[in-house]
Amino acid sequence: MTNNWKIETQAVQGGYNPKPTESRIPTICQSTTFKYDSAEHVAKLFDLELADHMYSRISNPTTAALEEKIALMEGGSGALATSSGQAAITGAILNICQAGQHIVAASTLYGGTYSLFANTFPKMGIEVTFVDPEADSSELEKAFRPETRCVYAETIGNPNLNVLDFAKFSALAEKMAVPLIIDNTFATPYLCKPLELGADIVVHSTTKYFDGHATSLGGIIVDGGKFNWDNGKFPEMTDEDPSYHGLKYVEKFGPAAYIVKARVQYMRDIGCCPAPQNSFLINHGLTTLPLRMERHSLNAKTLAEHLEQHPAVVKVNYPALKSHPSYSLACKYLPNGCSGVMTFEIKGGQAAGKKFMEACQLVALVIHVADARSGVLHPASTTHRQLTEEQQKSAGVDPGMIRLSIGIEHIDDLIADVDQALEASQK
Repeated sequence: MTNNWKIETQAVQGGYNPKPTESRIPTICQSTTFKYDSAEHVAKLFDLELADHMYSRISNPTTAALEEKIALMEGGSGALATSSGQAAITGAILNICQAGQHIVAASTLYGGTYSLFANTFPKMGIEVTFVDPEADSSELEKAFRPETRCVYAETIGNPNLNVLDFAKFSALAEKMAVPLIIDNTFATPYLCKPLELGADIVVHSTTKYFDGHATSLGGIIVDGGKFNWDNGKFPEMTDEDPSYHGLKYVEKFGPAAYIVKARVQYMRDIGCCPAPQNSFLINHGLTTLPLRMERHSLNAKTLAEHLEQHPAVVKVNYPALKSHPSYSLACKYLPNGCSGVMTFEIKGGQAAGKKFMEACQLVALVIHVADARSGVLHPASTTHRQLTEEQQKSAGVDPGMIRLSIGIEHIDDLIADVDQALEASQK
């Protein structure tokens, strides 16, 4: 029944079905431990014969409710919650990629993700080739190697705000017989469902719009359950796992093989699990996600159109504007809105940008994005600071770029605050 619900209903009531006299909302199971009546029961848990909770590092009732809701909203077969968005990205990759193997990734990525791919994964022996997502398929295909194990991109690039050409990337991944992994953080499943557009795995920083109130760190991996892991490239999915007495994931779990392996191997060994309290708060935030995303998108579009006409603004970067290079893709893949993040440049460059940020009163200068309150940031000196100038340029970050994360406040108040800050920036 829940699969037939609209996403607005799934956000409110999906993923949790209380029995008579039980709590109407998922409770916080603040426990590391669970009790059993027999040794046989425990043995079956460790042999993966039963799906009951064994330890909160592996699974927890509060977190399970969150995982089920997000899998439902994204249209996936299962999900695994993590302690942060970075942990979700790392786990999604390490679950199928090891030393000596290779990733193809869009260059227009969040700075933390770019750094993970450019600096940390190579230390593990995993090489990454960054590609221009605007390049044609024949050019992108040159980046692939026999050892390539996945393609990675973002629905809406951060902070360049390019919209991914799903048709091109999904066709390429299918041709190369590797999964397409998509970070859907900025769009959320309310605005875009990558699994319906050819993606195989979706990741989120649930810290952002899912939580929506800047209270809780978290991340999640969602498995589409449709990729053919038994194609000769992924022996870790088809061969025996000695840590589970020779169990074969695809053979035993079928469409759930990827997400089960991520849980019982990656989470078991790395341990980047979310706290139940955070899972509870993120689930609570999801209840209003569709309402908030409507308001975020409307406010951002209205402000972007206003800024485009402002004499102190050189350029506005927002996918819903006809002037944006991704406008046609936004119309195709994001018909219900383009989320709440935009970037722009003002006259006077970086010095004027600093004045603007410090003059904002309602819009706060914060190292965060995508919650109910509006925020402003200078990507080149913060989120992308660790990148070289060349890497910043590849990621779409200009020295004078200012990023606005537009919240759900009244648009008149937002415009008034931005206008007075722009005036101050030009003095």
